[in-house]
Amino acid sequence: MDKKQDLTQGEKIRQSVRQGYSEIAQKGKGSCCGSSKPKQFAQAIGYCQEELESLPEGANMGLSCGNPTAIAGLKPGQVVLDLGSGGGFDCFIAAKKVGPSGLVIGVDMTAEMVSKSRKSIPVFTEKTGLNNVEFRLGEIEHLPVADTSIDVLISNCVINLSPDKPQVWREIARVLKPGGKVCVSDLALKEELPREVKTAVEALVGCISGAIPINDTLKMMKAASLTEIKTHEKPYNIDVNDNCNDKFYRTIRDKLPAGKKLSDYVVSVDFTAYKKG
Repeated sequence: MDKKQDLTQGEKIRQSVRQGYSEIAQKGKGSCCGSSKPKQFAQAIGYCQEELESLPEGANMGLSCGNPTAIAGLKPGQVVLDLGSGGGFDCFIAAKKVGPSGLVIGVDMTAEMVSKSRKSIPVFTEKTGLNNVEFRLGEIEHLPVADTSIDVLISNCVINLSPDKPQVWREIARVLKPGGKVCVSDLALKEELPREVKTAVEALVGCISGAIPINDTLKMMKAASLTEIKTHEKPYNIDVNDNCNDKFYRTIRDKLPAGKKLSDYVVSVDFTAYKKG
């Protein structure tokens, strides 16, 4: 496949993802990487009651596969960037941790998501007294963020959606300050997905078909000159969705071989690394 074909295929993937997440934003919930019961699912993957209570209504859309803010060690005054910020879930949690002297920037390529998260800012400010969050429209392969301006970069079940993951990791290295930290929660493959699942648009929007083996991600991180790379695998209870009727999840589930579950194929992984100081 030549470069022009690669670009065309990549744009098709972006359009599919953008359309899928636009629908999720308009419905106010989704099962991408998560659950149709967002509060229950968030607690199951490590978010505490106190964090969830401070969120504006609708920020938690059940789109997570980990809790990157828990491993980021955020401190007051830091500048944090969230790739694929969705409804603002992790941004609002991070904003409380960095406090009034800090700043949290969320980037999402779906206009409906950016609009939704921006509407939640006044509610968050009223609840917490903080006004330290902003949301920008943009692609994670081409971040609308200045070079060496970010202390900590987080992302929650988003990089697997990108058709150009090496470029995403290069962008991460570009925007981090020297010594800056990246904390990513994402899905990785345990074994190759069945072809019927991998080619389904629903599987792509559901964060499944874009997942790759852990070692492939590690190679990209090293190629981007990130250091002190660590990974932590944990079971991903995606099967909490077995009884849900969300069209994305139902279509994926129905394409699996008899007796198989999605958790047989994917695992949740936390990736952490630093940019050389």
